[in-house]
Amino acid sequence: MSEPSPQRLDPRPAVPDFEQQERLGELWTAVPEPARRRYRPRRALLRHRGVRAGAVIAVLGLCALLILALVRDETGTEGFLVGLGLAVLPVPLLLSAFRWLDRVEPGPWRSLLFAFAWGAFAAALVAIIANSFATEWIATATANPAGAESVGATVVAPVVEESAKAAAILLLFLFRRRSFTGLVDGVVIAGFSATGFAFTENILYLGSAFGEDQDVGNSGFASITAATFFVRIVMSPFAHPLFTVLTGIGFGLAATADRRQKVRRVAFPLLGLALAMGMHALWNGSGSLFGPFGFYAVYAAFMVPAFALLTWLAIWSRQRELRTISTELPAYAAAGWLTPAAPLALSSMRARGLARTYAGRVFGPHAARAVGEYEAFATSLAFLRHRAQRGAVGTDFVARERELLHHLWQRREIAGPALTHAARVTGRAWAPPPYVDYEGYNPYRQY
Repeated sequence: MSEPSPQRLDPRPAVPDFEQQERLGELWTAVPEPARRRYRPRRALLRHRGVRAGAVIAVLGLCALLILALVRDETGTEGFLVGLGLAVLPVPLLLSAFRWLDRVEPGPWRSLLFAFAWGAFAAALVAIIANSFATEWIATATANPAGAESVGATVVAPVVEESAKAAAILLLFLFRRRSFTGLVDGVVIAGFSATGFAFTENILYLGSAFGEDQDVGNSGFASITAATFFVRIVMSPFAHPLFTVLTGIGFGLAATADRRQKVRRVAFPLLGLALAMGMHALWNGSGSLFGPFGFYAVYAAFMVPAFALLTWLAIWSRQRELRTISTELPAYAAAGWLTPAAPLALSSMRARGLARTYAGRVFGPHAARAVGEYEAFATSLAFLRHRAQRGAVGTDFVARERELLHHLWQRREIAGPALTHAARVTGRAWAPPPYVDYEGYNPYRQY
């Protein structure tokens, strides 16, 4: 009887035989370095990873030179430096928050850095050129410059900017599909892209405000720079990430959909992008639509609740990933690939940290790194099996599962005891009470 095709896997894919791994383990090749891991054969030179990375870096570098030159031309050198110093302040906080969400199965840093650079340079360059061109065209066509500015901010800017930021998510969804597995990945990538875009935009706004203050002689808390800093950096540093996260959620839902559900895989990202544009338009047009206090009304009644709701959704998704680990990995533990306590420890971020600390203290730094790699491979294995049950994996499921299991097998002697220790310390696994001899005391002994 032939095996089912990978696109139509059984609801519970069979777990490979651990005994066969024990017999053939010594014949397997060594685990490659992280930068050389791959599931597919080598490709042609023009599609080689180094060539593509060089091309991406060159394009982003050119965009960086152009956008920074445009911003400096708009603000002046002094204004550019002031804007740069103030705009960088919220960036570490935002990036750390998004990276914290991604701790269960951390995405590769190269993808996150690409998303940030794309938002800061490529998306910002597209936005500043397209917005300026559209606003000038509307002003010429309607002979109403003031109305053109309002239409440009309320209608044109949300469409252009959200589309430009979403391009980073789309590119990673298409070309880094293996590391784009769910809702959290979409949120994190969108957050990095939007944070980069907001960083460059804040340089422009703060630098321009500083230039205006220099012209009129304003300074201190009454200055335009202080007001701009308060609105953009203190009150709403999360505005651009909040908009673009909606697009990221759409792509995240598309990533979890069955590969046969092509309509959903297209509809979810488009719906998320439309919602992002709508929220962005409401934010930009709050003053003109609702009067002088419209900004504060939209901020209090809409932006803050939306931010709280999306924050809850992101944290819930993170906890759901941990539950997926605790649900999927016991099948591999029952087959002998993992120790019985390993799934319990791997589904707790505290236990994971304790396992790395224990291995490093007992065996050294190399052991801590091995346990960290073991945790990453086991997490990827759990998500791979979870996606297989939904039909969201490709034809190479068996090969990918085998390679991940082999990575775990090679690190089992160090990671197994460390994870068992962590599970017992955190109370997730039963530990026998310690035997205490109290210096030979026995109440029934006859003296």
